[in-house]
Amino acid sequence: MEILENISLKPYNTFGIDAVARFFVSIKSINQLKEVLAMPKFESPFILGGGSNMLLKDNIDTLVIHIDLKGIEVVSETDETILIKSMAGENWHEFVLYCIENNYGGLENMSLIPGNVGTSPIQNIGAYGVELKDTFVECSALEIATGNIIIFTKEECNFGYRTSIFKTSRKGEFIITDVTFKLSKINHTLRTSYGAIKNQLATNNIKQPSIKDVSDAVITIRQSKLPDPKVLGNSGSFFKNPIVSKAIFEVFHTKFPDAPFYIVSETEYKIPAGWLIEQVGFKGKRFEDAGVHKNQALVLVNYGNATGDQIWQLALKIQAKVLANFGIEITPEVNIVP
Repeated sequence: MEILENISLKPYNTFGIDAVARFFVSIKSINQLKEVLAMPKFESPFILGGGSNMLLKDNIDTLVIHIDLKGIEVVSETDETILIKSMAGENWHEFVLYCIENNYGGLENMSLIPGNVGTSPIQNIGAYGVELKDTFVECSALEIATGNIIIFTKEECNFGYRTSIFKTSRKGEFIITDVTFKLSKINHTLRTSYGAIKNQLATNNIKQPSIKDVSDAVITIRQSKLPDPKVLGNSGSFFKNPIVSKAIFEVFHTKFPDAPFYIVSETEYKIPAGWLIEQVGFKGKRFEDAGVHKNQALVLVNYGNATGDQIWQLALKIQAKVLANFGIEITPEVNIVP
């Protein structure tokens, strides 16, 4: 374990922001993690996983701890289900593909989501009608203040729409070290009616899809809409889809009857943020090297040399225009650092 100085974080964040870490260390074991956290020289370290759900607005003037814990293991299994544990540093999409190759069902709709397994519970990642909490069993997390490993059950994580206890009341207190999922081995429950999956399966001439067929469809859809971070810096969906009360929705729907929406409950409605952003004219717009993707208005992009602050200023402009035109506030899904 070597602590480096003045390291560019450009390779470690999918936005490709060239922020600099004053100190940097890559951790490959729990013991290394405990050791570096015990160093009095480095208080309030910054924890870095896959770097996919954050926008670095500035340099990091402290120790950046890159979590590179690797390993996948079977915890237990029956004829029908399996409990499988992944260490935090495993790439999420590669873990999903590993499960599909072994015929473990439940994660296929979340194929190609960027980032690592360890950060997936923080915002309860999800796509095409499936969320992490649907298959989540528990996670292990190291408490930064004490160095103790604590197990969090699904109930204790308090999952919500793109949020959890790790993003709210206990934010910054823990480092997730591994996550355990319960997946199916037979009689997979396929979610194919959400979004364009059904149409893509029909295009592929597949009438009785497997979990791999669903994964392939999702990958095709995502690649058609979302830029590859290795080619064009981005963090996927930058904003959450706003969930509004029935009263607010009724006013909105009266003014904009053709707007898409989803019923969340008897009292709440979800409105696609991408539609709102597109309606106020930001889709495909570029401001120096910061811009909004031409195929998906939810995605802010770095055309090469944008700073984190330039991306953030664009986000603020979008928020203000949407609020002014629709009376609806959209909030970032990504973490803004600092």
